[in-house]
Amino acid sequence: MPQKHFINFKEFKAGALLSLPICAGYFAVSFALGITAREAGINAPLAALMSFTNLASAGQFAGITLIASQAAFFETFLTILVINMRYGLMSLTLTQKLAPGTGTVKRLLIAYGNTDEIFGVSSTRNEPITGSFMAGLEIFPILSWTAGTFIGSVAGNILSERLLSALGIALFGMFVSIVVPPATKHRPTAVVALISMGLSLLMYFVPFLSDHISSGFRVIICTLSAAFVGALFFPTPEEKKEADQNA
Repeated sequence: MPQKHFINFKEFKAGALLSLPICAGYFAVSFALGITAREAGINAPLAALMSFTNLASAGQFAGITLIASQAAFFETFLTILVINMRYGLMSLTLTQKLAPGTGTVKRLLIAYGNTDEIFGVSSTRNEPITGSFMAGLEIFPILSWTAGTFIGSVAGNILSERLLSALGIALFGMFVSIVVPPATKHRPTAVVALISMGLSLLMYFVPFLSDHISSGFRVIICTLSAAFVGALFFPTPEEKKEADQNA
């Protein structure tokens, strides 16, 4: 009877090769994130631990901002939960494409490393998604994200202030690059993004709102409000849902 191996190295290699562009992008963004963490008073080991356990730039950036402003623990927890809630939906979607026999432990590990980019690559695969394929696809981006944060935090003590300021806008540039391309092609995305931006500006510049609503709860209100409007006025047609499920 042939021996069953825990890792299929052919599948692992296929996932690892697809992960290389993700690794490069993750290192650049997490390097800037490490600098931001240093400026917020978070040391390099803790910043790296945050990246290793979170794997989400938007959630981490919000968390660092709230930590720097000494926000309450519950506010920080709730803000990051709302921002990262989409990963639960992505993982549920991905389970429909997993190869038969994928055990609970493997599913949990896949869910841990399931980011926007990982989901985008894996969901376009025609073959069933195996644990070995996802291991190759996820391991190196996780290491790149963690290492980039650590190195960025350490480099923050060496680089000049002018260079640090320039690198500090890299995260904002990443957010713009994520939102603008789909918003120019998809009207609902543009509307939802503009609603979120408008609410954020309103709560920042109106004195009563800015004085009584903390930055963390502003993120929560903007996220949920914009998502509610998008779901109400731009629902996904049932035909498209069925087509996506059968793809």
